[in-house]
Amino acid sequence: MSEAALSALAQLTSLQTMLALVAGVVTGLVVGILPGLGGTAGLALLLPLVFGMDPNSALAMMIGLLAVTTTSDTFPSVLMGIPGTSGSQATVLDGFPMTKRGEGTRALSIAFVSSLAGGIFGAFVLSFAVFFAKPIILQIGFGEQFMLVILALSMVGILTGANLWKGLASCSLGLLLGALGAAPLSGVQRATFGTEYLLDPLPLVVIGLAMFATPEIVDLLRRQTSISETGKLAPTGWMQGLKDWASNWWLSLRCSMIGSLIGALPGLGGSVVDWIAYGHAVQTTKNRESYGTGDPRGVVAPESANNAKEGGALVPTLLLGIPGSGSMAILLGGLVLIGIEPGKDMIDNNMDKVYLMIWSIAAANIVGAGICFFLAPQIARVTTIRYTLVAPFMIGIIFFAAFQATRNWGDLIALLLLSVLAIYMKRFGWSRPALLIGFVLSERVEASVYQTVTLYGFSFLERPIVLVLVALTLVSIGLAVFFKQSSSEPVTVEGPHSHLRKGPQWIFIIGVIALAAYIFQDGLQFNRLTGLFPMVASISTIIFLAPILFVMLTRNAPSEYFYDAELKNAPEGGRSAEFYIGMLIVMLLFSGLVGFVLGIATFIAIFLWRAANLEWWKAIIGGAGFVLFLGILSNQLTLRYPTGLLQNFVTLPWPLQ
Repeated sequence: MSEAALSALAQLTSLQTMLALVAGVVTGLVVGILPGLGGTAGLALLLPLVFGMDPNSALAMMIGLLAVTTTSDTFPSVLMGIPGTSGSQATVLDGFPMTKRGEGTRALSIAFVSSLAGGIFGAFVLSFAVFFAKPIILQIGFGEQFMLVILALSMVGILTGANLWKGLASCSLGLLLGALGAAPLSGVQRATFGTEYLLDPLPLVVIGLAMFATPEIVDLLRRQTSISETGKLAPTGWMQGLKDWASNWWLSLRCSMIGSLIGALPGLGGSVVDWIAYGHAVQTTKNRESYGTGDPRGVVAPESANNAKEGGALVPTLLLGIPGSGSMAILLGGLVLIGIEPGKDMIDNNMDKVYLMIWSIAAANIVGAGICFFLAPQIARVTTIRYTLVAPFMIGIIFFAAFQATRNWGDLIALLLLSVLAIYMKRFGWSRPALLIGFVLSERVEASVYQTVTLYGFSFLERPIVLVLVALTLVSIGLAVFFKQSSSEPVTVEGPHSHLRKGPQWIFIIGVIALAAYIFQDGLQFNRLTGLFPMVASISTIIFLAPILFVMLTRNAPSEYFYDAELKNAPEGGRSAEFYIGMLIVMLLFSGLVGFVLGIATFIAIFLWRAANLEWWKAIIGGAGFVLFLGILSNQLTLRYPTGLLQNFVTLPWPLQ
């Protein structure tokens, strides 16, 4: 072990530095649990604190926070179906179904062990990368980034469910949503629907919450049960989770490698790393049909990758001063604040600081996983509570998290509209993960095409790394097509409920076509730099919808074309999804009159009183408790909440502001 590594270990084990690390870990765990915040918001919170701190303590605190946000984000993802950060969205697909079966502790155990393994692997990669990765990173140009984006999109084939065309159309719909707002290259405003909110692109936080949080809440409310269908937590879940990880250690290692690689590539970012790892798991393991229903492998893969990516993301940040993600960009600013300049100078003169960061990643993952294991039995008990008691608070947290995206009323309206879209996508069997992948990569697709063609033309296909990525893409597509599971069971669209089966789905598809037509027409008025991408996204959506339309017009069709979860799993005596959508609309309208804090508190109190059948005074206490929670957050994190018409005439006291 080198002298610099030993010196860094001695620095980390000092009381002051270790306390700073633990403080960063605790902050990161809290930030990860709160949906919509994540490591970027957490680091932004720490920046004022690290200014003037001892560099060793500041580094340990910042790395401690970054290393564990994708560990604690497992709690809302697994227990409530709400992604804590963008890195835990794929975990929802199998982690939340396990919780519904009463296996929440097992899913958490798998996630924490996988996160620990991935985080330590990321630190291991970083320790070697500082010597060997610099020449490779310098070879990653626009052409290589473009092919990486195409590789990620090719993974959509294994995330589409039973119907390939619905999945591809969902991905194109994500590209369409990414075409709203300012063009990334020219800055020209396009497809804004006449609103100022869409002068900027839709926030990823809003898309993620709408796709994966609201539909699950509505579904659980309709079934009127607890999150866990058994109402119990298996006491053997912790050991079973360890066994699950041990039996899939090779998958965990491979996905950790993927996470480190994707994290190390500037520009691609970490938002899609868990999906790529999940896609790799589905493509390379047996019994693929069990994914999405509570398969432990569906938790091992993304949780290993999303923690390993932090070690990989530090490679270009430290070696080249090029942040690979938003959180790394803020870390770069923090390094400058404490007097450390990333790049060649850091490698030559501050190797002890590099090793301090490596040791901090490993230590933070161990401390973070230990804290999560300790707290999990208590936190997991929320899944045994009747969901009508939990849902209004979850709705409040989701809308609170969405508003922090741009702190604009448009965030709340966009969340509501996109949630309605996601509810019907889930009902009709359309792939929400595919839409999210399309949206996340839309900006990179648009920018990469122009950058690659402008700099290289078609000669970029002659570059060695590009050829390797082309081969991997072809293999990915081949595996997706070869192993595709498709139902051949014919369905006759006749009978007493045929109008219920056909009508809503026709309305849904016509709505998608109308959106594509609007964006295509809007793109016609711009030059090629601005208008080409929205036009291509619109055309691809129509192309992938065409086979669906053709089959739906025929008398008999495979069952997945007319899949309707509401007809298949409708609870007796349960309210419709439209009822809960209406409640959300009323809540927003009332909040527009009296302000978000008072509006959400009133909603929670009425919901607990009428839907959960609590006594009126208990319902009021519930609403008041959430107001206090929002007030404390506003003070500690300098947040503000949407105001209503009432605030134009009356100054409300804290915490109703």
